[in-house]
Amino acid sequence: MNNQPIGIFDSGVGGLTIWQHINEVLPKESTIYIADSINAPYGEKSTAEIKALSILSTERLLELGAKIIVVACNTATTNSIKHLRANFKVPFVGIEPATKPAAINTKTGKIGILATKGTLASELFLNTSKQFRGSVEIFETIGTGLVQIVESGRFSEATPLLKDYLTRMIDAGVDNIVLGCTHYPFLKDVMKEIVPSSITIIDSGQPIAQRTKNLINEYQIHAYEANQPEHQILTSGNLETLSAIISRFHNVKFHLGKF
Repeated sequence: MNNQPIGIFDSGVGGLTIWQHINEVLPKESTIYIADSINAPYGEKSTAEIKALSILSTERLLELGAKIIVVACNTATTNSIKHLRANFKVPFVGIEPATKPAAINTKTGKIGILATKGTLASELFLNTSKQFRGSVEIFETIGTGLVQIVESGRFSEATPLLKDYLTRMIDAGVDNIVLGCTHYPFLKDVMKEIVPSSITIIDSGQPIAQRTKNLINEYQIHAYEANQPEHQILTSGNLETLSAIISRFHNVKFHLGKF
């Protein structure tokens, strides 16, 4: 089982920002990534729809031999990971907005969270943020339209929306902004042109990769040193658009296919 791949899925290409960190900390591991781009964004769907789509991706990854599954989507995690863990016998790694490090590190006592509607309205997010609301002010903003822009690969088109969303937080006095959607790190360069250098932008990529590594070690399912890793991406969307986006990941050969 050891050389079987790590399975990763997201409502599109956003989870590739998580894949990148996983590949850095686990360079000998093969991966299979599902980009459910045709159904993006999940944040605008009902809980029942999100759960059904998450089950579909999980079943496909297991058919392809995934030994561990990373739910590289905040909305899918917050709405379905409890169900997935209860119904599938494979380790799962979930992701949610990095509220805790932002709350711990803030100097102004004010943090911003940019996320989808589905994530901000979820029970898991509400329970997590409730732990910190007594000590910090949390300014939430729904990033309407950003996922679609990332999925199109035309990142510069996000500038007007980001100016609107981020200026609200800047004016409120936040000093940490949490990216609560895995698509959003693709837009970091655009964001850095808008926010002052005194504001820290936080995403969940590195801690999720470390959590994945820890679980693989715990279950003793790490790939053998001699393994020649392969990386496969299956998409329900447009292969040409996907090819343009993954060209940003230099020196990595992906095998592309339809989901």
